[in-house]
Amino acid sequence: MGRMTMEPETLRLADDGEIPNNPRLPVLLFRGVLPAGDPAAAEALFARNGWPPAWRNGIYPYHHYHPNAHEALAIARGTVRVQLGGERGQVIDLVAGDVVVLPAGVGHRNLGGSSDLLVVGAYPPGQAPEQCRADRATHDRALPRIAATPDPAGDPVRGLPWPGLD
Repeated sequence: MGRMTMEPETLRLADDGEIPNNPRLPVLLFRGVLPAGDPAAAEALFARNGWPPAWRNGIYPYHHYHPNAHEALAIARGTVRVQLGGERGQVIDLVAGDVVVLPAGVGHRNLGGSSDLLVVGAYPPGQAPEQCRADRATHDRALPRIAATPDPAGDPVRGLPWPGLD
């Protein structure tokens, strides 16, 4: 199978003082790129593009971010409403087959999902995510760690360089 050429939607999220978000890399949103109900397809896609699949589960219902890792979330089953970027951040609805790729530092939380929700998560090689909650002191300590997180070789859906880089 060749690389997908579909361009993702890109979202830029501002630092709100508690959630740093990422000043350089945009969030990538790929709609309908996977078959619904097939978590193994998400795992295979991520692995093929150099992002080893790490877990099958859900999304935490509180604002959190990873200062030292980028994260790919594939909605394998169900639907979920997610808030990105903190309390004043953007709300998006995701359905089975969608993938959202969160650069290091981007806040996210589950605002409500279907009872059958299943998410597949993945990270670039060598990135083991630490979790931070929304908090000013944690935010300030996280900024240099976010800046030091290496860019992945490619995105987890197409394997191409991260779009939207300045």
